[in-house]
Amino acid sequence: MINADQPQITQRPPVIVIMGHVDHGKSALLDYIRKSNVVAGEAGGITQHINAYEIEHEFEGNTKKITFIDTPGHAAFSAMRARGASVADIAVLVVSAEDGVKTQTLEALNSIKSAGIPYIVAINKIDLPAADVQHTKNTLVEHEVYIEGMGGDIPWVAISAKTGEGVPELLDTMLLISEMEELKGDTSKRATGVVIESNRSAVRGTAATLIIKDGTLSSGQYVVIGDAMAPVRIMEDFKGHKLESATFSSPVSLIGFDKTPEVGATFTVFDNKKDAILARSAHKTSAGSNTQEIADDGRYIMPVILKADVAGSIEAIEHELKALDNDLVSMRILETGVGSVTEGDIKVAIAKPGAVVLGFNTNIDSTATEVARQHGVVVKQFNIIYELVQWLEAHIAEHRPKVEVERVVGEAKVLAHFSSNKQAGDTIHTVGGRVLSGQMRNGNKVKVYSHNKQEKGDGDILTLQSGKAPAESINTDQEFGTQIKTEVEIQKGDIIKCIELVLE
Repeated sequence: MINADQPQITQRPPVIVIMGHVDHGKSALLDYIRKSNVVAGEAGGITQHINAYEIEHEFEGNTKKITFIDTPGHAAFSAMRARGASVADIAVLVVSAEDGVKTQTLEALNSIKSAGIPYIVAINKIDLPAADVQHTKNTLVEHEVYIEGMGGDIPWVAISAKTGEGVPELLDTMLLISEMEELKGDTSKRATGVVIESNRSAVRGTAATLIIKDGTLSSGQYVVIGDAMAPVRIMEDFKGHKLESATFSSPVSLIGFDKTPEVGATFTVFDNKKDAILARSAHKTSAGSNTQEIADDGRYIMPVILKADVAGSIEAIEHELKALDNDLVSMRILETGVGSVTEGDIKVAIAKPGAVVLGFNTNIDSTATEVARQHGVVVKQFNIIYELVQWLEAHIAEHRPKVEVERVVGEAKVLAHFSSNKQAGDTIHTVGGRVLSGQMRNGNKVKVYSHNKQEKGDGDILTLQSGKAPAESINTDQEFGTQIKTEVEIQKGDIIKCIELVLE
């Protein structure tokens, strides 16, 4: 058993994520490193669903380990890229020597910066005739990526993922940064880390790929991830070899979870089943405790239970649903899982007012269908992500409480200020102006801005005139006269925005 009273702190191998544009050679680089550095005869046996592996590399006369994690490159899975960066210690940003910086390059860069980890720029495809390393360096600087030799301190390496040129130097740079970061771990502790993939099969059951960031995971222990739990009985390394124990920064596959763990979640380890069950029960209680329909900040809570065919789909959909968060709505994803919609999913929805159950590329059990019908739970199935999002947007618009918000319906410029006088304690300004866009409407509220766009205050339109005739509204490019009740000093050149209060 692990003795936490005697810390055994040692240097920890770095966890590396390789990111960048889908066509710039990220996968090719990972493949080259895997085939060139994993022990001969082992590389071909790597379990394909485990998107992480370890290599050994000679550095300064010593053999050092490096762990790599793979993340999808497609834009729809940007959430998984971000998750990959957060579990990693160091990132490699791959940029093509042919194309330079592209949109997906910047998306990957933002994920790296959000994670707050150091990174290396790998300028790839230097073997191609159209390669222009200097141009690529220039495009990096244009996007404020200041590499060494170009006004900054971000390390970079020119490489070819096809021929392998520069790859050993890239691995050296990873290990050099790792030493500078002083990555440490304590083998005497129980393991902690992150789930980077989960899957379910009829033959092997439910498994998860874990990256151990600290401590040691040993046979006989229990792993808890949210409300999913597994005994440490069937544990394999990335080559499919069975393990009795593993430590940082190893990727391992653990088989035997009682439900599909959430990708991106952290895991905790317990020495006995009783403590593991108590921890899982505490998580369930915590997760199910919020039954409010309105959040503390006044936003409408939209509770969702999400089931899908694979964990990757869940990640992509969660990313899209979180984008629906705004000043009026707060998304709450109560539960996710791989597989059919079950009676248990419906029961979770019953306990949460207004919850909906969404299935993506999956079925609904007949029992679940009947229970949902009896309790009025909304269950919808989709096979296209944007259709799921569109339906949910419409559902939210229909069911959330309406609130009064201000909407700008017109903007005008003050051409002249004629007079101001007091009427029953209020200050009335008579001005002339021209409508720049939209409409000015009689009786509406206005906001007054100075010529340099600084807000001065608000007021009310009392009268509108076109020429000398009263008007209810004045359209774009038309001049008008108006009386506005406001305590603001209106001046020539000010901007007046006409406001309408609408329910949204």
